[in-house]
Amino acid sequence: MSDNETVQSLSDLKDITGDVTVADNETAAVTPRVSTMPLREQQIDAQGRAYATGRRKDAVARVWIKPGSGKIIVNGRDQEVYFARPTLRLVINQTFQVAGREDQYDVIATVKGGGLSGQAGAVKHGIAQALTRYEPALRAAVKAAGFLTRDPRVVERKKYGRAKARRSFQFSKR
Repeated sequence: MSDNETVQSLSDLKDITGDVTVADNETAAVTPRVSTMPLREQQIDAQGRAYATGRRKDAVARVWIKPGSGKIIVNGRDQEVYFARPTLRLVINQTFQVAGREDQYDVIATVKGGGLSGQAGAVKHGIAQALTRYEPALRAAVKAAGFLTRDPRVVERKKYGRAKARRSFQFSKR
């Protein structure tokens, strides 16, 4: 075929490209390339632990996880002692519930800054990061739940000419 001729059928296109064609009555089976390897590698240290840093408000948590019986230690104390409110313990265990790994990992965390609510959020963020480093296949489930995203909300700073961040001083008529 020359350059100025038009293609009338698929067989003409085959002649131009030189590709192997499929018979007229057959359909081409498209097989997607499925990778058996996860997109990320497992990141564990010499002791078999995965490490991550979690942040929430002003709190920063350093978190190590390793396979175990589900024991969570925060700043050298058990989670029931450190986080006395059940809602805070529920926040910490959310990641394991979403991943389906309750009572399978031991957690050791050190937390600094902020209040108890921010610290619980920081530990949750750190557990989610460390869990995806230990088991990269769980990343999709944990990310879909929104646990890998650092919550950017922080306390607004106080402005000059104001009593607090936005509150004005009390008005006095006289």
